[in-house]
Amino acid sequence: MAPRRRTDPVLGAAAVAAWTADPDGVDAATVATAVRFTLEELTARHPGRAVEVRVPPYGATQCLDGPAHTRGTPPNVVEAEAPTWLGLVTGTARWAEEAASGRVRCSGGRSDLSAVLPLVGS
Repeated sequence: MAPRRRTDPVLGAAAVAAWTADPDGVDAATVATAVRFTLEELTARHPGRAVEVRVPPYGATQCLDGPAHTRGTPPNVVEAEAPTWLGLVTGTARWAEEAASGRVRCSGGRSDLSAVLPLVGS
């Protein structure tokens, strides 16, 4: 079953484009729309429940095929702040560098998303 979209794809893509053009000049609503849209896009392209991706306070999603968790803290978690996440999905930031710096916090053997990012322009 395809994941349900809550963010209009046209509005989501416009928010990502606005953030890409001027990351420091967009308002919080635009950042929220861009993050939520890209989390939904990640799940649409890579469905599953093996990895939980969190971008607080904007949203979280589960993606990638594999063993799913049903209760408690998931074994495979990726967490990042919105600017870092949007940099990764647009290709302006690189997974290895962001993970090494601690701006992306990962746990679990399946939490490396470098094979599926960036989403935009890929």
